[in-house]
Amino acid sequence: MFDIIKIGFLTISFVDIIDITIVTLLIYKLYTAIRGTIAAQIFFGLVLVLILSITAEALHFKAIGYLLKLISDIWVIAFIILFQPEIRRFLIMLGRNPFFHIFLNKQEDQHNMADILTESAFELAQYQHGALIVIAKSSDLKSIVESGEEINSKLSKNLLRSIFFPRSPMHDGAVVIKNGIIEAARCTLPLSQETSIDGVGLGMRHRAGLGISEQAEVISLIVSEETGSISLAERGELIRGLSKDSLRNLLAFSLNVKKTKGWRSYFEHFKNYKKENTQEN
Repeated sequence: MFDIIKIGFLTISFVDIIDITIVTLLIYKLYTAIRGTIAAQIFFGLVLVLILSITAEALHFKAIGYLLKLISDIWVIAFIILFQPEIRRFLIMLGRNPFFHIFLNKQEDQHNMADILTESAFELAQYQHGALIVIAKSSDLKSIVESGEEINSKLSKNLLRSIFFPRSPMHDGAVVIKNGIIEAARCTLPLSQETSIDGVGLGMRHRAGLGISEQAEVISLIVSEETGSISLAERGELIRGLSKDSLRNLLAFSLNVKKTKGWRSYFEHFKNYKKENTQEN
C-alpha cells in the first residue's frame, strides 16, 4: 500500500515511514528524559541487543536470535523495574506536549487553575505578601520568561507562597504561568504609562501588571504588599479590591473565553465587575 521504495525483496511503504518516524521520536524523547543518567548507558545496550536480535532474525540465525530475544525480553522487564523514575519523567514530558492537550479536559484544568490562584492570592494577602502573577493565554512570553529564573514546575499553592515569601530570593518580579505550569519567576515586566486610575495612584507592581496586559494576551493577578488588596488586569483594564468569589469567577471566565465571539461578552463582563466593584468601594 503506497509503496515508495522497492529494492529487490525490500519494500518500503508510506505506512512504514510513518511507523519508523514515530518509533524514532519515542526513542529520542526517552533518551532526552534519561540523558546523563546510568539508565542512558543501559538504554543504549538494550537498543544494541534489539538491533542484533532483528538482524539475526532477518538472516535466519535461529540459535543466536533465540538467545538475543531471551536477553532482550528479560532486559526490558529489568529496565522498567529499575528505572521507574526516568520512565515516569518521560511520560510526564509526553503529557505536557501541546499535541496531547487536545485529548485533555481543558475546562476542568482551567477551573483548577482559577481555584489555586484564588486561594494562593488570598493567603498571600492575609500576610500582606506582595505578588505579581502573569497567566499567559495565547501570547508568547519568551522574552519575559528569559528575563527571570526558569522554574518549569506544575502550578501549586505552596510553590507560589514560597516564591513570594518576602525572604525568598525570587519574590521580586513576576511569576509567569502557562498551561498550568509555572515557567519562571523574578521576571521583569514593561511598566504601564498610567500612574493613576480613578484618582488612585499605581505602585510599581500594579503598573507592571497593567503594562504587560496592554501589550500581550495575558491576565495579571496583583496582590498589594501595602494593603493586601487583590487586583486583576487584562487588556489594559484594572479591577481593584476583588473578593474571593469575584476573583475566582473572573479567572474561570477569562481562562475559558475564546478569542472570537466570547471575547466581546467577556470584556463586557469584566467591565461590569469593575463598575460594580468601584461603586461598592
